[in-house]
Amino acid sequence: MAAPFVPQIALYRNWLAARRGLTFQNYEDMRQWSVRDLDGFWRSIWDYYDLQSPTPFEAVITERKMPGAVWFPGAQVNYARQVLRHVDAAHAAGLPAIVSGGEDGKLTETSWPELKRKAAALALHLKDCGVRPGDRVAAYLPNIPETIIAFLASASIGAVWSVCAPDMAAPAVIDRFKQIEPKVLIACDAVTYAGRGHDRKDVVAELRRSLPSVEHVILHSEAAAADARLSDITAGTGTVIDAFEPMWLPFDHPLWIVYSSGTTGLPKPIVHGHGGIVIVALALLGLHNDLGCSYHENSFGERYHWYSSTGWIMWNCQVGGLLSGTTCCIFDGSPGGTKDKPDWSTLWRFVAQSKATLFGAGAAFFANCAKAEIDLAAVGDLSQLRCLGSTGSPLSADTQAWFNDRFAALSKTNGSAAQADIWWANISGGTDFAGAFIGGNRELPQTPGAMQCRLLGAAVEAFSEQGRAVIDEVGELVCTEPIPSMPLYFWNDKGDVRYRASYFETYPDNFDGSGRGPVWRHGDWLKVNPDGSCVIYGRSDATINRHGLRMGTSELYSAIEALPEVLDSLVVDLEYLGRDSYMPLFVVLRDGVAFDGAMQAKINKAIEAGLSRRFLPNEIFAVAEIPRTLSGKKQELPIKKLLLGQPVEKVINREAMANPACLDWYLAFARDYLARTAA
Repeated sequence: MAAPFVPQIALYRNWLAARRGLTFQNYEDMRQWSVRDLDGFWRSIWDYYDLQSPTPFEAVITERKMPGAVWFPGAQVNYARQVLRHVDAAHAAGLPAIVSGGEDGKLTETSWPELKRKAAALALHLKDCGVRPGDRVAAYLPNIPETIIAFLASASIGAVWSVCAPDMAAPAVIDRFKQIEPKVLIACDAVTYAGRGHDRKDVVAELRRSLPSVEHVILHSEAAAADARLSDITAGTGTVIDAFEPMWLPFDHPLWIVYSSGTTGLPKPIVHGHGGIVIVALALLGLHNDLGCSYHENSFGERYHWYSSTGWIMWNCQVGGLLSGTTCCIFDGSPGGTKDKPDWSTLWRFVAQSKATLFGAGAAFFANCAKAEIDLAAVGDLSQLRCLGSTGSPLSADTQAWFNDRFAALSKTNGSAAQADIWWANISGGTDFAGAFIGGNRELPQTPGAMQCRLLGAAVEAFSEQGRAVIDEVGELVCTEPIPSMPLYFWNDKGDVRYRASYFETYPDNFDGSGRGPVWRHGDWLKVNPDGSCVIYGRSDATINRHGLRMGTSELYSAIEALPEVLDSLVVDLEYLGRDSYMPLFVVLRDGVAFDGAMQAKINKAIEAGLSRRFLPNEIFAVAEIPRTLSGKKQELPIKKLLLGQPVEKVINREAMANPACLDWYLAFARDYLARTAA
């Protein structure tokens, strides 16, 4: 595509001036308006993207509070309807809906009419199976077109979608799905990853045994019976399928359930609504990721690829490209080759083949590419690529600068003006609200290692220990005003007890005596620079953020401590800006158990079987005790802070410990670790 075209945020700003009479001195002035006038801002997004409803909304927001804000009461929407409104125009322009590929290097295209027909066929099949609005459809599927089709089919009839990736072991999947009691399970019985086939028949069988609520199973498998084979169901044709339309649903009707793990208990089943997800995705992807409609003259030929598995919220973000009529490019498989033959150019070849214009991935992916010194000139024609994006963990300045240099060199040979100073749409947000707080702006300056701005509509601050907003200091990332895609609730969370504890316990109602309501604490360290750019330094809590994928420590402990040899355990993740991800695991073994290679292998195997290989520790250490508080809580965060170099007197109160004597071992370990990393 020809670049640079007019930035999407400039088009929106011009629209505000022409339609609303609003002008701003700079971006921060516009952002301040967007968080002060929530009604005016979100109404403008509804109108700008021409969202449709057969009934008018009574207000933009009632009860401006967290949690409990009510958005667009009276409006009716449907995620699938917003996607499928683009079918005729995009198809007439000769553009596909989905371009998909994998490790074998072969590409397939799904047309917009094909997407609509297959989703309709499956939706009608689900209705015939007795699926009604509010029923849950659970999926155990990889990142393939069929997964997007199944999601749109579920959404179109008001069913609530939930998906887990097939690299997750059965116990982790069951911990998620058993909470939501799905009526239908759509699953694959085999996947390919890193050059190897992985049989999933036993996992599917275990899911069927462990989920008694499931009445129907649909398999993405040629071995399945015809009436339960996904490919046969979606191959349906006929006048009823052609006439099918997604149903209108209330703005806050549940769309999907995603999972975010904390440090205790089962994964949190987070429920998001149709309307909130649609309006926030359009604003994020359009205004801040500068993603345009593929058939629009200003962004003709746009193709969007953000590498993800179905187990990461970025899969949802990738699918969101369809909301604006943008071609989505999806990749299923390993981005870095096989374990025996690492090849970090694998994904770049897909980007070249698919002619992606915007390519995003986890920060760890870009760091691995830079370490491997890949040759971008050898992966194919990347001349269409105009934007890179990163999320999941902090992207270091060195990694970003490495790519800037390579693309500047590429631009001299391929003629791409955009690559001479390639733009990075780096974002930071979360599964919790399926959006971003910090992100990009194509009109603002770039500094490697920093994200350009706080997003429109995001009242984000860095809070000091006293709960005051600070600039140019590292503080807790908080959001002081509601956003439409914040959770409707957690599934089966009576009185929103767990929901409130997850985000509003640190800064509860009137926490500072000002009379303000609760403030959302996100769990990240944030610094807002004087110029408005931002730096995320990593998790401020004990949650594991392994290469961009979050997992609760409690899930890891469940897998490890099920072993009879393991009495206790503690894990910390030292993912932090500018550092390689390092996750040590400390275990207390039964008397007489040898801590040898076989025992370490057994622990790793338990983690792989209970969770996923993605969460294997870097090192395992046998210890005498796990430090605990007087109330018995594992002291994960203090140990993490010690290993990040913070002084012991600031992070641990020995008098509040049940076993203070054990602390000496961890202090010695921290000194040794810090000395090694400094060297």
